[in-house]
Amino acid sequence: MQVVVSPDQVQMSPGTIVRLLGSWRDYQTLAQQRGDTSIPRLKYRRGEILLMSPLPVHGRDANIIADIVKALLDHLDQDYEAFTPVTLELPEEGGIEPDYCFYINNWEAAAGKQRINWQTDPPPDLVIEVDVTSFTQVEDYLPYRIPEVWLLKQQALHIYELQEGTYIAKSNSRYFPGMDVMDLTVRCFEAAYARNTGAAIRELRKWLT
Repeated sequence: MQVVVSPDQVQMSPGTIVRLLGSWRDYQTLAQQRGDTSIPRLKYRRGEILLMSPLPVHGRDANIIADIVKALLDHLDQDYEAFTPVTLELPEEGGIEPDYCFYINNWEAAAGKQRINWQTDPPPDLVIEVDVTSFTQVEDYLPYRIPEVWLLKQQALHIYELQEGTYIAKSNSRYFPGMDVMDLTVRCFEAAYARNTGAAIRELRKWLT
């Protein structure tokens, strides 16, 4: 398993995680060095930089769960904006790259924008993170005041709602009242892996109607 992290290059085998002591400036240097690519994924916690090279299953699972959210929003006739890849940054405090961001209640604040100022614009209403390699902790999202975080681990969905400055595990989503989102997710992933993602999402849309 090859790992090279230097001022000139970063090379990591899929599934690799690297933790480094580093400053905000070090994090910015690595982000600039990476350029327009999304690999490796970068995260900054105060005094610490994490790099992760995702496995192929990571991208597939992220697309499935995002498609589930879009199907549910469409069923509710809910306007939204979605972004991926996206980097949330608070200078000197944190940097993180969720797999998907959704603006739902605040979709108008993000509509048509090329860039979002995370210090002045409202945060996304919902972020999705797929954790295949134990790279993610829901507390990483606290600085960004994300109202709801979906964390997918081994195709099991965990929903966390921000309440009084901490994340509380919930059995369902505030954005989809009356829907058993966890059960729907299990069904969709079973169908996606037994057949394909398209068939799974079509089946979900039929069930919703």
